[in-house]
Formats: sequence, structure tokens, C-alpha cells
Amino acid sequence: MKAVIQRVKSASVEVGGKITGKIGIGLLIFLGVSDEDGVKECDKLADKIAKLRIFSDGNDKINLSADDVNGDVLVVSQFTLYADCRKGNRPSFVRAGKPEHAENLYTYFSEAMAARIKGRVENGVFGADMKVSLLNDGPFTVIMECMNGEILP
Repeated sequence: MKAVIQRVKSASVEVGGKITGKIGIGLLIFLGVSDEDGVKECDKLADKIAKLRIFSDGNDKINLSADDVNGDVLVVSQFTLYADCRKGNRPSFVRAGKPEHAENLYTYFSEAMAARIKGRVENGVFGADMKVSLLNDGPFTVIMECMNGEILP
């Protein structure tokens, strides 16, 4: 499971001209799922992200979590995180999870985040053509990968 986490001032996702998820200060999480992933990876990643201290405190030190700043979370599915660009110029996505499996884990991950933070958890629409807007704060972006229930370095 892969996640790209961005600290944002605001973020939203639109599908077919309608806003399906919108947050103010918080985290925008792009989530990619492989067929090898399961609830163990979801739980481990949600635990880590919920406690991730990437917001500035009063002394401008990166020391606060999303909860500490009353932040929300927007989770957007993104199978392209599993793009394999080693051969040719057209990425292969064979390592991305099959749609039904990936959607189930995407939903589970969103629920796991909701259980771990005080703020709201909003979502995109799995498998849809989404338009994502964000105001990145910093910019501050963290990439995480979880495999076999462990966060990779």
C-alpha cells in the first residue's frame, strides 16, 4: 500500500462537476492499493498517518499532528501510484490492485482514518475521473509505503 500525504490549507475533489469531498486545513492522502495489501497494511498506515507530526507549532517547529490543528482528511484513490515505468514510455499498472479488492481496502482505510482522528474524513469516488484541487501548505509532502504490515523506510 502506498500513500502520498500532503499537508494542505484546503483540498477538494470533484466528479462530474460535483464536489464529492472538501476539507480545510488537514491532510490530502492519495492512496494506492496492490493485490498483496490487506487490512493489516490499512491499519498500520492509518495509525502512522493519524499520528504524523507535520504541522508547525507556535515556534514554527514541525511538531503537531492533524488532530493538534483540528485538521480534516481527504482520501483519494490513486492506482497510478503503482505505475511501473521501467520499460518503454507507457507506464504499466499490473502491480495495482484489482478494482474490487482495491475499492474494499480504500473504503476500509477511510474508515480506519475516521476512527483515529477527531476531524472529518472526506473521500473522492473510487474509479472515477476526479479533478483534485489543493492549496499545499509548505509545500509539505510525505510518501509512505506499507508492506507486510510494516512501514518501509
